[in-house]
Amino acid sequence: MSWWGKLIGGTFGFMLGGPLGAALGAALGHNFDQGIQGQRSSGTPRPDGNDVEAIQSAFFTATFAVMGHMAKADGKVTREEIAIAESVMQQMRLNPAQKQLAMALFSQGKQDGFPLEQALQQLRSTCHRSTHLLQMFMEIQLATAMADGNLHAAERAMLAQCAGALGFSQFEFNLLLKRHQASSHMHTGQPSASSRLNDAYRVLGVSKDDSMEDIKKAYRRLLNQHHPDKLVAKGLPQEMMELAGKKTMEIKEAYELIKNARDS
Repeated sequence: MSWWGKLIGGTFGFMLGGPLGAALGAALGHNFDQGIQGQRSSGTPRPDGNDVEAIQSAFFTATFAVMGHMAKADGKVTREEIAIAESVMQQMRLNPAQKQLAMALFSQGKQDGFPLEQALQQLRSTCHRSTHLLQMFMEIQLATAMADGNLHAAERAMLAQCAGALGFSQFEFNLLLKRHQASSHMHTGQPSASSRLNDAYRVLGVSKDDSMEDIKKAYRRLLNQHHPDKLVAKGLPQEMMELAGKKTMEIKEAYELIKNARDS
C-alpha cells in the first residue's frame, strides 16, 4: 500500500510523530488525530527507519509546510508564491483530497511558531540524510522563494537556515542557489544565446575553462542525483516523479547547449 493509501486508511500518517506529525495531524483535522492516537495507544507500531512510506509521508508533509513558511519569510504571501505551490501540486497531479491536504499543510507552515528547525531535522533523520532526496527538497523551496522573481534577504536567510539544518555546507547551498538562478534565467524572457550558454555552465556547476570530459562527468553526476526512479526508491513520493523528471530535462538541456557550442 502507498503512503497515501495508509494515510487515508488511518493506519500511518500521524504516527510520524514529532513536528511533522503534528503539522500533518493539524492539517488532517482533530478527528483524524484522535483516531491515530487511539491506534497508537493500542499498540500500533511506529514506522521504523527503513519504511519507505515513512520517508514519503515526511517528505510530502515537510515540502508543503516549509513551502508555506518560506512564502511568508518576507512578511507576506504573494500570489506568485501561492501559484508556485499550486504549480507543484499540478505537476504532481494530486487528486482533490491530496491537494486539499497540501494546501492545509501550506497554511500550517504559515502559522506563527511553526518549528522550522525541528521539522527540518526530523526530515533529515527520516530520510537517513540522503543528500539526493534533501537536495530535491531544497530545490522545491528555492523555486518557492524565487517565485516572484526576487530573492529577498529574509528568504535567502531562511533558505540558508534550511540548508544548514539539512546538513548542507555554505558552499553547497551557494552552488544550489546559483544553479537554480541560472536555470530560472535560461527559461525567463528571451535571453541571448551567449547568456543562455553562460547559464548552462552554471546549471551544471562547471566553468568555461573545464574540459569537455570534466563537464560530462558533472553532467552525469547531476543526472544520477536527479534520476526519478532512484529518488522514488529512496523515498521520494511517487507523485513527485515529474518534478524530478523536469530537473533532469533542465540538466540535459544545459549539457546539450554546451556540447553544441563546443562542437561548432
